[in-house]
Amino acid sequence: MAISGTIPAISHVAVTVTDLSVSEAWYTRVFGVGPVLDEDTGPFRHIVYALGNTMFGLHGFPDLTSKDQFDERRPGLDHVSFGCASRAELTEWAARLDALGVAHGEIVDAGYGSGLSFRDPDNIALELFAPPA
Repeated sequence: MAISGTIPAISHVAVTVTDLSVSEAWYTRVFGVGPVLDEDTGPFRHIVYALGNTMFGLHGFPDLTSKDQFDERRPGLDHVSFGCASRAELTEWAARLDALGVAHGEIVDAGYGSGLSFRDPDNIALELFAPPA
């Protein structure tokens, strides 16, 4: 079979965390939904959330090579962004993050859309993003 066209949509994203129990509690609070899978695969344990058509996984390795906090200036992941329908929804999310005690930046508007940035317990950069009005 010959493949033509563009690459398919992202099916899942997984991030490695230093403490699965801390991250699971944090992500469950922020996402507002519990994980759909918690499995020890042998080389790592993963906890997975279903967010629309995308799966979001937390990976915990017993043999982490570093416990340094995430830094988007290193090669690799820069941030993970979650889509919102509107800027008004970003405002609602800012209020929700405030209620949860999750620090975040201000909503930043640009010609290509608006974003609200925050970080997880390992300093992994996360964003809520809405297209331009």
